Amino acid sequence: MSLYEASFRVKHECPYREISERHPDLTIREWYLSDCQVIELSSSASPTDELRDEIDQLGTILHESVDESGLHVVTQSCLCSLEGSIIERFEEYNCLYQPPTIHRQGWEHYTVIAFDETDVQALFRDLEADRDVEVLSKTAITEQQIPHSMLAPVDQLFETVTDRQLAALRLALESGYYEQPRKTSLRDLADQTAVARSTYEEHLRKAENKLLTNAGQFLRLVTAASSADPLQVEKTRQSERAAD
Repeated sequence: MSLYEASFRVKHECPYREISERHPDLTIREWYLSDCQVIELSSSASPTDELRDEIDQLGTILHESVDESGLHVVTQSCLCSLEGSIIERFEEYNCLYQPPTIHRQGWEHYTVIAFDETDVQALFRDLEADRDVEVLSKTAITEQQIPHSMLAPVDQLFETVTDRQLAALRLALESGYYEQPRKTSLRDLADQTAVARSTYEEHLRKAENKLLTNAGQFLRLVTAASSADPLQVEKTRQSERAAD
């Protein structure tokens, strides 16, 4: 089975897209984190007063520089603009969004990964109902061609994992609990904390379960293009050796 990577651009009402339309030399890259939105703005041209005013309204400025290479600004803001976002539509059609979103010259540029070409086609039909869409590329990719950009962002892997669960997981990892053979036990780990063994074990198991659940979609992507299950192949080999 092949995976499908599709790149396309759209036009609809969006503050970042509209800024990029007003300032053609500007490129805006947009990342979504678990609790905020990070925007990177760059331009080879010197910023106008109008552009500076618009940037000031985007959120908290984390970095700003203007030199011979041009303008570079990084801002942080809340996730309120994600309500009713196009990214929610990607999920409806089993398409995995590949950040960042790029806004350039009045267009929003997106890349998605899908397990089935029909999912991509259905997504495009849905988007065309209320916005201009231009498909830039749509290609089948093999397991060997899976890009590093498909690796799970850290904030997605640890989404919903609480601080206590993270602390339990880190303690176990750093103490050699997951090594073979194990270098410690649950009782020894709990003794290093201020909670009972049963409580510590509950935090650890919940952290493990959430981590594996969050990684599930990326595991499917990594293994989807494999033509054979290596565990089944090994079983077949063992059967053949026994028959001989």
